[in-house]
Amino acid sequence: MSVTKPGRLSRLPTTKKTRQPSSMSRKDALLLRMLVFVPICLILHHLNVNPKIVFMTAGLAIIPLAAWTANFTEAIASRLGPAIGGLLNATFGNATEMIVSIVALKAGLIDVVKASLMGSMIANLLLGLGVALFFGGLQINQQNSRINPDHLSAVGRVNASLLNLVIVFLLAPTAIEVTSLALHLQTTNAFSYIASALLLTSYILMLLFSMKTHSHLYGLDEDAEPESYGSEARGEKYGLKLHISLLLATTIVLVFVSEALVDSLSEAIATTGMSGLFTGVILLPIFGAAVEIITCGICGAKNKVNLASSVAIGSSLQIAMFVTPILVFTGFIIGKPMNLDFDNFTVLGVGIAVVMTNSVRPNSYSNWLEGIMLLMTYLMLATAFFLHPIVAG
Repeated sequence: MSVTKPGRLSRLPTTKKTRQPSSMSRKDALLLRMLVFVPICLILHHLNVNPKIVFMTAGLAIIPLAAWTANFTEAIASRLGPAIGGLLNATFGNATEMIVSIVALKAGLIDVVKASLMGSMIANLLLGLGVALFFGGLQINQQNSRINPDHLSAVGRVNASLLNLVIVFLLAPTAIEVTSLALHLQTTNAFSYIASALLLTSYILMLLFSMKTHSHLYGLDEDAEPESYGSEARGEKYGLKLHISLLLATTIVLVFVSEALVDSLSEAIATTGMSGLFTGVILLPIFGAAVEIITCGICGAKNKVNLASSVAIGSSLQIAMFVTPILVFTGFIIGKPMNLDFDNFTVLGVGIAVVMTNSVRPNSYSNWLEGIMLLMTYLMLATAFFLHPIVAG
């Protein structure tokens, strides 16, 4: 479950001030109206209404809350300077996914948490980036940019390598399981703790690389931000204390909405006939990724495919290298052990998403057909996850 965060990995060092629009964008106006789902879902949850209705209203309520959490985080970061601000964005950029996952983890829905994490990566890489390339290609024959092509190539290689690193870490538990005659859960958990520490270390080194030693490669110079980034929702004209207060208030509300979502999840899955795997990998991430997908489309339509790429790939890397390890350690602390032994079919899906993303290699020459390729791959995976229990049964 992922949401648009302006400070993704590939954009951390950006220090350029953005243009402020004079009025609220249509997107922010829509998000403002969607806040009505927050009290609706909480009331329905309190009244024990049909779990399917509670689940849908809670999912819709998460969309604006996730967007506002990201906006307020960036507004705070913009006032703390590029270094601290970039670190804040990199740390709390996926706060929504973290909150929802921790609530689900406490409820014992470990498999759903695992599936939603992998589903968020798949949605970002295939759906978000695919929409950006497709809509961008409808406007022009080829995407173009004023960014140094050598810098783009270097960043692309780094991102591709990091995505490959993530796949290696995801495949390792499966390889251990397949090649072992008897594998105890304690062994898998122990491996997961060590692997999580290595992933966090790699993430920290990535921040050092992008923010310090090679920050010149990541300074995206794309005129104005898309609608969501320079929006009134960020409220940059307000004070730092107000931003912090709004962020805390939004986070508290998000916790209650997440509890409503999680409480209705199991019954909703049972009554709809959909598998937990499909719900976790495909359905749940759509709620959180809705704003991000729209933003990627806006980036593409405005000829900013590099910005869309940084948002989509940066989000996936943050989920895999930061959010997932944190959840592994959180599970250990709260007595709900979670490891890196993901469902084999889910890992295969992430591997396919990474292969397709790296084969497209979004750059200044991307086109709409490449976007279609990513979207078709996502639809293929969604169909496969929907039918997977039938095939397996």
